[in-house]
Amino acid sequence: MTVRVGVLGATGAVGQRLIQLIDPHPDFELAALTASEESAGKSYREAAKWRVETPIPEDVAEMTVVGTDPSEVPDDVDLLFSSLPSSVGEQVEPEFMEAGYVMSSNSSNFRTDDDIPLTIPEVNPDHLGLIEVQRDERGWDGAMIKNPNCSTITMVPPLAALDEAFGLTDVRVSTLQAVSGAGYDGVTSMEIIDNAIPHIGGEEQKMETESQKLLGEFDGAAVQWHEADVAASCNRIPTLDGHLENVWTDTEAEITTEDAAEAMREYESIDLPSSPDPLIHVFEDLDRPQPRLDRMRKNGMQVSTGGLRETSDGVQFNCLAHNTMRGAAGASLLNGELLLEEGYL
Repeated sequence: MTVRVGVLGATGAVGQRLIQLIDPHPDFELAALTASEESAGKSYREAAKWRVETPIPEDVAEMTVVGTDPSEVPDDVDLLFSSLPSSVGEQVEPEFMEAGYVMSSNSSNFRTDDDIPLTIPEVNPDHLGLIEVQRDERGWDGAMIKNPNCSTITMVPPLAALDEAFGLTDVRVSTLQAVSGAGYDGVTSMEIIDNAIPHIGGEEQKMETESQKLLGEFDGAAVQWHEADVAASCNRIPTLDGHLENVWTDTEAEITTEDAAEAMREYESIDLPSSPDPLIHVFEDLDRPQPRLDRMRKNGMQVSTGGLRETSDGVQFNCLAHNTMRGAAGASLLNGELLLEEGYL
């Protein structure tokens, strides 16, 4: 049975990626596109400056964009994907929950709220149980889940693999993040060409807190956050797509590079259409992964690791994921597939 879905913030960069992924999806049928009042009433072709590398789907191009308001979205839409700016999402998303819609959101607002599932389906699908807590506490008929920040989602799967096998106590990460993570107008060419920017506002805190929640244990009523100490330094570099990260971990049990590589390779994926198998690819080469060469592995949904080295208390490694596929639109789509699989639609 096809699920009718809508995209909130459909004209933006992540909204366009969502449309690219939803259009051929076996289970989802695109039924609603929302944007700002300036775009409402226009065809999607008129409203969106299409910047995705594949052509705009013809059937989508002729759809009429509506305002981002529950009254504008058809009642028979079963699932909403939100790619709204967090400042807008904070105000608008609860209105859709109160109206009874189920939402998979990429927006950063509410991610660390106690009753909002922050989910990577291959890592913590059981956190979806927070939906029942959420409905009880907020009185919503609908439901909301979030995917994490695009830099967090790159390092958490390999961290989860190490934690499961050896126990994490300490994590340090330095990121080399692509310009697409800031949106099309986020970083000017004069800022980033021949340059690196050693600060991304709010990014360090997101990585530090979201990873602890994602790696935490759900006890049926709440998530007990992981106690590992996490510290991040986030940097913007002049690559288009693909966040590369250098990670240092300390573990409770002794670990070798061979142990770490095996744990990552054997970490299980999940049986959902957009989830890659294997979830993590481990490179033997010390100079891999690289953004240009490796960001599109498994349709941009696989996490790549490499450069494994032993340290005094754990291991160091590099990891990479496509930040607008695995890290944003694809992550939101995958959460939508999880909602369907678990019977919330």
